[in-house]
Amino acid sequence: MTKEIIKGIYTPNVVPFHDDHRINEGELRRYVSWLIDKGVTGLYPNGSTGEFIRLSFEERLRVVEIIADETKGRVPILAGAAEPNIAMVLEACKRYADLGCRAVSVTGPYYFKVSQQSIEHYFRELAAKSPIDLVLYNIPQFSNEISLEVVKRLASDCPRIVGIKDSSRDMPRFMDTLNEVKPLRPDFSCLIGTEEILLPVLMMGADGGTIATSGVAPEAVMKLYNSFLKGDLAEAKRIQFKLLELIKTMFAAGNFPEGFREGVNLRGFNTGRGPQPMSPHEMEHFNAISTKLACLLTECGFQEAAKSCQAAKPDVAAMLARINKRVP
Repeated sequence: MTKEIIKGIYTPNVVPFHDDHRINEGELRRYVSWLIDKGVTGLYPNGSTGEFIRLSFEERLRVVEIIADETKGRVPILAGAAEPNIAMVLEACKRYADLGCRAVSVTGPYYFKVSQQSIEHYFRELAAKSPIDLVLYNIPQFSNEISLEVVKRLASDCPRIVGIKDSSRDMPRFMDTLNEVKPLRPDFSCLIGTEEILLPVLMMGADGGTIATSGVAPEAVMKLYNSFLKGDLAEAKRIQFKLLELIKTMFAAGNFPEGFREGVNLRGFNTGRGPQPMSPHEMEHFNAISTKLACLLTECGFQEAAKSCQAAKPDVAAMLARINKRVP
């Protein structure tokens, strides 16, 4: 039976931790159910926002196990399977297929630079052996780029490879993908991983995206997406611009994805701190950004953040000005 094209808004979830950095399963379950209740299309565990690279292989498997069990088929799961070697990718593929995931997302090989020939061979071998559909994950900031020519050949030759998620922040590259790959294979899903250009790429034919901001403000991101589907471009444009400052503020917190983690905390969760520690100077900056973020979320109508906003709002501008004058 032909499966539907992967489309819509998939949420790359943060992973809540206890103080000793063990996965906080109860809070992860509560957060996942909240996202589903808020209407996200699907979930995207083990992405960059989920800090997969800082987890062990067993922890990455456990994250998907928890989410699959909590989701119980209510929404599809696109699970990150960017492992360091092909045997581990295939093991993850098998485990995620058994858990009922819709597909897995796999980056190009990372750390070592390899040729485009090797990258194409790598994905062809995965496509031949994987028991679950594959989505290419192009993020050249952190892994080997998957060239457009390789994407075109893989899309044409490998039915098991069903789409691409592009987080390159390169809109011309994404436009070329839509223009050159979609005509070859209309059912090939093209997802954006850059929320700042979500509406522009939807207007040009993108199928959706994996949008980290949907983990903090799912109501706003889904309203943008649904407004686009209804043809209400004025409302979609209004929301896209409104989200820009929120996105920039979360990135400005430093040590990605701590700003997004803090956004989730301000929505009423306790995700703890991530595994990567911050310096005292970074923590001072982070606290100021957290207050600004709380106020932005309050302005967006998310009243869970109002108390944190009011607690330090008069001091936040001066605090940020003082910090920005200092040399890190």
